[in-house]
Amino acid sequence: MLVYPPDSVRHVNMPGHVESPQRIEAIVQKLDTLRLLKDYVVPEAASRAQIEAVHTPSYVALVESFGNGYLDTDTAVNPTTYGCARLAAGGAVAAALGCVESGRAALALVRPPGHHAGPDYGGGFCYFNNVAVAAKVLRTSLSRVAILDFDAHHGNGTSDIFATSPDVLYVSTHQWGIYPGTGPAEYAGEGQGKGFTVNIPFPARAGDASFGRAFSDIVAPIVRQFRPEVILVSLGVDAHYRDPLTGLGLSSPGYVALAEGTLALAKSVSRGRIAFVLEGGYHLPALAEVVAATFALFRGESVHLQFTEGTENRDGGRETVKRVAKVHEEYWDL
Repeated sequence: MLVYPPDSVRHVNMPGHVESPQRIEAIVQKLDTLRLLKDYVVPEAASRAQIEAVHTPSYVALVESFGNGYLDTDTAVNPTTYGCARLAAGGAVAAALGCVESGRAALALVRPPGHHAGPDYGGGFCYFNNVAVAAKVLRTSLSRVAILDFDAHHGNGTSDIFATSPDVLYVSTHQWGIYPGTGPAEYAGEGQGKGFTVNIPFPARAGDASFGRAFSDIVAPIVRQFRPEVILVSLGVDAHYRDPLTGLGLSSPGYVALAEGTLALAKSVSRGRIAFVLEGGYHLPALAEVVAATFALFRGESVHLQFTEGTENRDGGRETVKRVAKVHEEYWDL
């Protein structure tokens, strides 16, 4: 299932900004070239109630009435922002509900991204937290939801929204020391949510082997023990070695292996119910290649991959996984 709102290209952060309409256009063109764009669902915008289940009414009203200005130096607001941000959240909701209904994987091809938006703040190119809105909708009928965040930047907004919740597992792989500067391995959530936030902060140049080790030693065991009824994936392609904003080293085959492992995990724990929601990724050819290859997996197909080199700080990745395991052995059998 592909969810794609064509109107998402109406949102322009600011001229020349990396989070541009060309990101979606590059992916759509790649899907079309590979004959994977056969049909798609055009979602409705998320309702005010759905968004306010995640964000405070005062913050939602602020985005709606902001006019022209900036949430932070990299996150501009204009009169189209509110509608496009609601549409992106609606796309995540449509993909989440679609995968639950069908038992099949879904992909929400949406922008602006969302995982830096918290209860009463935005920033980092994000306005409303798309994955969090979808998770809250799912929680009205399901008991446990897992969110796996594979973006190079820590999803501080998602982490803050679910910090105290034992019903939403949040796992983040990210590069340590870059924006937003949050997500240390030692932070595991708060109150009843202790143990349900799992941060895997990699050093620069951590690549395929590091992510593979983290998935096999940390992510998969914890998800299996949590037993989610659905898995949501914040799919950021900015951990790619070609990305201009970050310093991680995943190759396109590394991303595909991560997607394959996550799909297999969903089949074993959540009856195949999994939805991927686009987050970051700013090298357009690499972004399009990874997203298209991920979607092809849904159909049991593969695509030729161009960006195969990657980089690898094997020792740094290994030490990170050991540190995370030591933190979380208190909560999980690792």
